[in-house]
Amino acid sequence: MSSVAAIDYAHEHHARFLEELKALLRIPSVSTLPEHKPDMERAASWLAARLADLGIEAETISGNGHPLVYGEWLHATGAPTILIYGHYDVQPTDPVELWETPPFQPTVRNGNIYARGASDDKGQTMTFLYAAESLLQAEGKLPLNLKFLLEGEEECGSGHLKEYIAGNGERLRADVVQIADSHMFAPGVPTLETGLRGVVYTEVHAVGAAHDLHSGLYGGVAPNPLNALGHIIAELKDIYGHVTIPGFYQDVRMPDEGILHSWRDLPFDAETFRAQEVGSSELVGEPEFTPLERIWARPTLDVHGIVGGFTGHGAKTVIPGQAAAKISMRIVPNQRADQIFELFHNRVLDLAPPGVRLEVQLLHGDDPVLVPVDSAYVQIACQTLQQTFGGSVVLGRSGGSIPVVGVFKELLGLNSILMGWGLPDDNLHAPNEKFMLDNFYNGIDATIRFWKEVGRLGRPAGRME
Repeated sequence: MSSVAAIDYAHEHHARFLEELKALLRIPSVSTLPEHKPDMERAASWLAARLADLGIEAETISGNGHPLVYGEWLHATGAPTILIYGHYDVQPTDPVELWETPPFQPTVRNGNIYARGASDDKGQTMTFLYAAESLLQAEGKLPLNLKFLLEGEEECGSGHLKEYIAGNGERLRADVVQIADSHMFAPGVPTLETGLRGVVYTEVHAVGAAHDLHSGLYGGVAPNPLNALGHIIAELKDIYGHVTIPGFYQDVRMPDEGILHSWRDLPFDAETFRAQEVGSSELVGEPEFTPLERIWARPTLDVHGIVGGFTGHGAKTVIPGQAAAKISMRIVPNQRADQIFELFHNRVLDLAPPGVRLEVQLLHGDDPVLVPVDSAYVQIACQTLQQTFGGSVVLGRSGGSIPVVGVFKELLGLNSILMGWGLPDDNLHAPNEKFMLDNFYNGIDATIRFWKEVGRLGRPAGRME
């Protein structure tokens, strides 16, 4: 049976799907803020109930941290099993005053739905549920087996997910993972992400004197932790974007020339990207690489915040006793997070000025991930994306990180299909987050087609090694 009946069902129910998505978006499930713990539990219960309504066995799993939602439909004997991953937690909304409409009052305008979590990741996750509903209602069954794992801690580091995966390998056994938490290269340009940068997130603490000191009485003899951090940061990277940590680039593996050539043929205008997405006077970074290469295939080092001393209104001549900086590095194949942290740690300590004690902490680290592009699942994904959106499929990479992708590979031996429906200008983690409704609906259609074709694969012939 073709996927036409299920797609027709989905099209007939677009209006209801949108209203249900709005209901989920109204729940302020901000995982990083303790006051939203009841909202986290409410969002998890909402998703578990929605899965159960579809005939999918579902439960919320509580314990440490925010609840997980697990569901399964395992009645397609002999067919492959896909493990679906998504997350229902969202980022904080500040600065709230920059939102055109309230972040938890979803609003449709100009073909987009605006709300916190619209694209990251509630809207994208719901395409899976609506694809499942459409198939179950139109055909009475699914063409393959599905397992759902929806978490509530992605935006705060997935602190307890790895522990759950490690302890539930048999329950989570599957042939491949499918994730919609990424974006298309541009509107109407179907995209399959085949790689993710890893991340090494650190915090550097600097301590000078035992307490804050008057700069007039002690300036010139007292060590200044803020000055020390400024010196260290300046020595970690040159003005052209090259990281100067010895050995940092040693294991970097660039894509082969064929992939790089395909990226250069993409409809990418650096000036438009600079003006409309970045909003800076010019793009920076390693000049010997194109902007896409810098984002998708090159490692970086960035400072995210510095605290210490006096930052209030007016003047206060204080030499702070201590200060701290948050610094992260995005890493690429074949770099490893533990090795990069060791190189960073040693270099920072080597740069310490006299009189300043340094402590370098690793807040979290995740390795980069590559998806094998020659697998049957990737080929089917490309076919169904092209059928749904038209045009050639971009095999790109993401400059960001989805840590759980590496965890699935490490602990379960599973690769992931990163087939998402967001757009680069969806304002993730920023005011006025949005999700294009055409992509929401097309994502449902593409998922239906993908599952139908995957269901025709045998096991183990279709297994993604």
